[in-house]
Amino acid sequence: MKSIFFLGLLTTSTVLAQLPAKRPMQPSDILRLQNIADPQVSPDGAWVAYTLSSVDKEKDKRNTDLWMISWDGKESVQLTSGPESESSPRWSPDGRYLSFVATRNGDKDSQLWLLDRRGGEGKKITELKGELEEYEWAPNGKTLALVIRDKDYSDSAKTKVRTPYVIDRYHFKEDRKGYLDRRAAHLYLFNVETRKLDTLTTGTFDETSPVWSPDSKQIAFVSNRTADPDKNENTDLFVIDARPKATAKQLTNWAGYDRSPVWSPDGSQIAYLRSTASSPFIMYDQPILTVIPATGGEPKLLSVTLDRPVRNPRWAPDGKTIAVLVDDDRRTYVGAYDLISGKLDKLAGGDCAYAGLESNPKGGWATLMSKPQLPAEIYVVENGNARRLTTIQDAFVAPLLLANVEGFTSRSKDGTQVSNMLFRPAHVPAGQKLPTILFIHGGPVGQDNFGFDLSRQLLAGGGYVVAGVNYRGSSGRGLAFCKTIYSDWGNKEVVDILGATDYLVANGIADPAKLGIGGWSYGGILTNYTITTDQRFKAAASGAGSSLQITMYGSDQYVNQYENELGLPWKNTEKWLKVSYPFLKADRIKTPTLFMGGEKDFNVPIAGSEQMYQALKSLGVPTQLIIYPNQFHGLSVPTYQVDRFDRYLKWFDHYLKSSVAVLEATKP
Repeated sequence: MKSIFFLGLLTTSTVLAQLPAKRPMQPSDILRLQNIADPQVSPDGAWVAYTLSSVDKEKDKRNTDLWMISWDGKESVQLTSGPESESSPRWSPDGRYLSFVATRNGDKDSQLWLLDRRGGEGKKITELKGELEEYEWAPNGKTLALVIRDKDYSDSAKTKVRTPYVIDRYHFKEDRKGYLDRRAAHLYLFNVETRKLDTLTTGTFDETSPVWSPDSKQIAFVSNRTADPDKNENTDLFVIDARPKATAKQLTNWAGYDRSPVWSPDGSQIAYLRSTASSPFIMYDQPILTVIPATGGEPKLLSVTLDRPVRNPRWAPDGKTIAVLVDDDRRTYVGAYDLISGKLDKLAGGDCAYAGLESNPKGGWATLMSKPQLPAEIYVVENGNARRLTTIQDAFVAPLLLANVEGFTSRSKDGTQVSNMLFRPAHVPAGQKLPTILFIHGGPVGQDNFGFDLSRQLLAGGGYVVAGVNYRGSSGRGLAFCKTIYSDWGNKEVVDILGATDYLVANGIADPAKLGIGGWSYGGILTNYTITTDQRFKAAASGAGSSLQITMYGSDQYVNQYENELGLPWKNTEKWLKVSYPFLKADRIKTPTLFMGGEKDFNVPIAGSEQMYQALKSLGVPTQLIIYPNQFHGLSVPTYQVDRFDRYLKWFDHYLKSSVAVLEATKP
């Protein structure tokens, strides 16, 4: 008996010894991560199509292919595998075809393609001259509604020298798009059988988000038709007959935004999202689920008392409920509003984050969901349960020793309660103090949640405790919490960041002598504000940030925000100088700081980082500036993404790690 038992132990030990040891995450793991997006349920409810992007290491870019998986999860089929990316998969109403957008075979503009689900190669069905931005099938399967932006002829000359930019708009630049001209995006009707393209709308206004009525006779869409759309963020809902030369009817007249329309199954109503604020500028806001008769009338606000942002409205097939995603205090759950009672039922939740939502005509919902230690996968929500459909990410997480993730609550010096996230390196005793990085989210409207967080997992993989702080200005805690930083940047947010820091030190989590801070976008901006306010941080990494805010006026894409929130610089100079204190008081900064940004960023131009780098260089504070060539606000080149985190870790290691013992403590 003892021999058999000993043999069993020996066999188990041998198997365990042969298993590969798990390791902390490294920046190079970015190249292994695949991204799942855009799940689309087939008309018969049997399949879910989706996009899957992977890194092509030779070309140093991501390539996206189309896949589909059966609703029961038993079958998975790759539909495309070429060198070009495909996007926006949509089922034809009869379920026979899957359409998609691609730029292939030397085409300069993206075109629509059809793929027979029974097999064969995709076939191009359009020869569009202009930028295809959106498209939707009519329920009868005969026509497609297209959103096409007028073609840009500025480079049509034979010479390779581009014609000058001729600018006369109030809002004249935008990240990725560059300098803005007056080309409009209009609606078109495309006959699938004859391949004929008819113009549906014309003029100087943009039309977006087309959705068909169930009888295929009308299209609802979104447009800003104020005197100067550049000067406000208003959008309204319109309905137009699906025939050339038809006249659009305006359904809403809210001064804020109305967007994301979806028709009820019987065609009598349209659900959409309406802004809480009725104002020309609405950054600090949360969308309200609203329903209006398709013929016009008084809108019904379903989620107005929820005091949480909702998104992705989708009707249930029976037309009795509308499902939405709800952002609520570090979580995003799936809920459904009963149209008659107005009651909200939670369909699926927990310590996770849902994204994307599509109904199955036979019942249930397809969605994306991620967890603290699992990147997004497709899930099916049925009968109050979430069932995992894809297993793409198992290969990614298999070799990794991921950080343990938990929530914690801190209290700021003014008494405000703040909800935060904590990432502890695996196999480190809870009572052991470690170098700690507060990595601050951007936005500012947004939240750190229980979804998978690549950035913080990578930093934790380097042996750091990492904290995400949902400072005032973040979403998920109600509108008042979000709006409290209006025109008062770098004040309450910093108070909340320092309150979270105090909590981590007082509870024996963070080593007070080894504190770092960093972030990207508004996270970079708050990094600058924080190191100017408090000198306890021994290292900082400020990405795509700014400090001398008065110089951002006319340099970035936020003229609407500036003029509405801060006022004109020559009239409200004191307010502008107040929010520019990190640069104007740069001599208070003692923290060695790494600055980063994209060369072509029009969101937060690289000048914001250049100015702070120059200031610290002149002051003799250790600093470095990294500029990523031809990159916008978000880095898209995979090796640049790896490089960014390599540099983060080297910078923090240099200033926060003083002994080999700290490194050894993070090893499994």
